[in-house]
Amino acid sequence: MVKAYELRGNSKEDLVKSLEEQRKELSELHVAKVTGGAASKIAKIKSVRKNIARILTVYNQQQKDGLRKASANAKYVPKDLRSKKTRAMRRALTAAERKNKTSKQKKKEAAFPNLKYAVKA
Repeated sequence: MVKAYELRGNSKEDLVKSLEEQRKELSELHVAKVTGGAASKIAKIKSVRKNIARILTVYNQQQKDGLRKASANAKYVPKDLRSKKTRAMRRALTAAERKNKTSKQKKKEAAFPNLKYAVKA
């Protein structure tokens, strides 16, 4: 069984090579299952499938990490690298936009400022 932390140190070529090996082994195990192979081979199918998933996960993480580094200082970030959040949160006004006031609001506030009253205790 391959471990994800062991795979992270591997290069792209090593990952692709190990992926091919695992897929080949899986196809051999499927053939063994059909031809009535040993129970140990049939039981191994699950672990090989999990290994393939681990390899693909690490490979995709490395790809995404490379994209992040490539688009670090770019004006636009690819959509799959943007923060997901929720649709409403993505469309909400930013803090700067919320703080802005219309010219009518500014005139009204200048003409009628909030009055401060002295309260007798």
